[in-house]
Amino acid sequence: MKLPLFPLQSVFYPGETVPLHIFEDRYKQLIADCRKEALTFGIPVFINNAISHGTEVQLVEVVNTYESGEMDVVCVARQVFKVLSFEKQMEGKLYAGGEVEFLEMENDADESLREEVLQKVEALYDIMDVPFTKTTPKQFNSYSLAHKMGLSFEQEYELLLMTKETNRLNFIKRHLETTANILNEVNRTKEVIEMNGHFKNFDPLDFQDFKL
Repeated sequence: MKLPLFPLQSVFYPGETVPLHIFEDRYKQLIADCRKEALTFGIPVFINNAISHGTEVQLVEVVNTYESGEMDVVCVARQVFKVLSFEKQMEGKLYAGGEVEFLEMENDADESLREEVLQKVEALYDIMDVPFTKTTPKQFNSYSLAHKMGLSFEQEYELLLMTKETNRLNFIKRHLETTANILNEVNRTKEVIEMNGHFKNFDPLDFQDFKL
């Protein structure tokens, strides 16, 4: 399938709301075409000076249009794709395009795994003392809070390429466990540092059975 392409140094997941500020002429033209022809377009992830995968998005609303022609638009992310070819300008257009192939996603995770990962997310927020909005395991999936658990850009991209929900949830689970351990150690270290210099009441040791 051929899609208009709008490469960005960002990762978007299926189902996610994508707010974009449009200011370049080529992308103004793209949004105009999306409005006229109900086109979708792709946002390939620019990473390591290359593009190979990205997410198809659909225009939902043009929120603001400025005198300059710039726009604030809201899109929704749909499917993950692999880029098969890339051309800097589609025929007769200012914007880029290319052939893409959609990845087949497998929603194979059971509720117990979703519940376990959700509990670990909540525990992480608790360690950081950040408010957490409760959700149920049925409503939760690997993409729900992917941008809100401290994944690096590279890790977010790695998650995007995974086609099985079980693999994505296990990837997130390992990250949450590692992060929680690090934060707990940081908090422990902070407490030790804060104690240093304070007068301490040491319990006397009993040397009756002590031998060299």
